[in-house]
Amino acid sequence: MSGRYLRMPASVSGRYSGNRRKGIGMIFTTDRTGRHAFPVYLDNAATSFPKPPSVLRAVEACLERYGGNPGRGSHRLALRAAEEVYACRVAAADMFGLSDPARVIFTQNTTAALNLAIKGILRRGERAVCSDMEHNAVFRPLFRLAGEGGISFDRFQTFSAVPERTDAMLLSSLEHALSRRTRLVVCAHASNICPATLPLAAIGRLCHAHGALFAVDAAQSAGVLDINMEEMQIDALAVPGHKGLYGPMGAGILLLGKGIRPDTLLEGGNGLDSLSGGMGDDLPERYEPGTLPLPAIAGLRAGIEFVRRVTPEAIHEKETALGVFLRDALTEVPGVHVAVPHLAGGTVLFRADGVSSEDIAARLDAAGSGICVRPGFHCAALAHRTLGTPEGGAVRASFGWFNTRRDAEQLIQSLRGGLPGRNG
Repeated sequence: MSGRYLRMPASVSGRYSGNRRKGIGMIFTTDRTGRHAFPVYLDNAATSFPKPPSVLRAVEACLERYGGNPGRGSHRLALRAAEEVYACRVAAADMFGLSDPARVIFTQNTTAALNLAIKGILRRGERAVCSDMEHNAVFRPLFRLAGEGGISFDRFQTFSAVPERTDAMLLSSLEHALSRRTRLVVCAHASNICPATLPLAAIGRLCHAHGALFAVDAAQSAGVLDINMEEMQIDALAVPGHKGLYGPMGAGILLLGKGIRPDTLLEGGNGLDSLSGGMGDDLPERYEPGTLPLPAIAGLRAGIEFVRRVTPEAIHEKETALGVFLRDALTEVPGVHVAVPHLAGGTVLFRADGVSSEDIAARLDAAGSGICVRPGFHCAALAHRTLGTPEGGAVRASFGWFNTRRDAEQLIQSLRGGLPGRNG
């Protein structure tokens, strides 16, 4: 494991070591009055933060009151835990238009869900198609399978960098990439670096018309954009718990359409037929070996309920308004360039002349109480190549429900105040 995961860099520990307080933690700084100031968090595309109070209460209640192991016994705490898990399955199925909660599979995260869908569905000699805006959670599994000689895959153009892009252009490119050997089309509903989205319903119809299955990476859209699996003809939907659904880290979901039965990637105890050497055919247990992350699932259920109360429409409207405000303001900052300014959404990608994205992010993190953004290539080299991002990547600012216009204004003020490596 890389050392950067095991210890805090000296540059960071030096900044925060004098500001620690019991119960406060290293993320706080102290202003001139001695009060603790909270950072401006603009990295919601990585994980949403903060979480709703109801999510915190749900996790705490699980750990304090009923933290048994679901499906691993018949005592009251195990049964209470199983009830919570099932309730979360029902909530997820209802939210994403899936009629059978047993087809809601809990995974570690979206990446694990996508690996199960891709590697579990594709067979040797078959072909896959993805878009030119994919995250590595889609690209790398396909790349490995192709490198091992098992499958082949192609990419269709989304024309995300083209202001005149139409859905017809995208669908034409996809249709050209399809062939009789195409078993699976897998693509991200929304990009993780810019506001580009894909027309799921139209893609689903086209895939099924050509006999291909349709898998969707909803890492950036679940909880923000409407998704109905059955109406959109989605065969497999990978969803994170910790982003737009406002749950804690540790639980993702793979929702499987009717008749979709991937091969297993993991085997082990699942509480059923322990004398057998196989995982069995029962869903969801076939794909859930080992202990489930009950506290994360309890928090995810509360997060889904929160999103349903607020409504994805309201969340999308707020995120888009903040993103458009930031996008338009950044275009007025000398030397700052916004990627795909013709697109509107809650994620803004930008760079500055003569300054690396890493230096920009470090400067923003050091500004005032701290402004949290993400530099680099965001695990999405394909998408950056499509947008023409220069060497060194770009800076991503991404909004969530708990952000305000003031957060965007602080970012703008910091950039106007001067960037590292530039005068002024």
